[in-house]
Amino acid sequence: MLAGIVAALAASGCGSTDFANKPRAPAPIEVTASIGPRAVKVSPVKVGAGQANFTVANLSSNPATLRLSGPSSGATSEIEAGAVTSVSEELKSGPYQLSAPGSGLRSTTLTVGPPRPSSQNKLLLP
Repeated sequence: MLAGIVAALAASGCGSTDFANKPRAPAPIEVTASIGPRAVKVSPVKVGAGQANFTVANLSSNPATLRLSGPSSGATSEIEAGAVTSVSEELKSGPYQLSAPGSGLRSTTLTVGPPRPSSQNKLLLP
């Protein structure tokens, strides 16, 4: 009887070894951008493909919108002068143009390379 209980516990305690262990997605990268007073700027100017969180400051004296054009595209809502906003975008590999349409400011280029490595086995902070 004891052997039967041990066998039952052993069978129920073992999980299947046929599960897919997919690596964790890359951690999002933080990108800062500023609008004005003479140009749109971004830092860093080269990143790997994947999720990117943009923090955008409008340093011009007029409301403006930041537009991201490239393999994927996106835009912020109108940002009041002196205000800061954030937007998250999934970036694909390739060159991107960051501009503030209608502002007359010079645009800038963001280069997105191959996908970033998995964040598997890395401490992720909130």
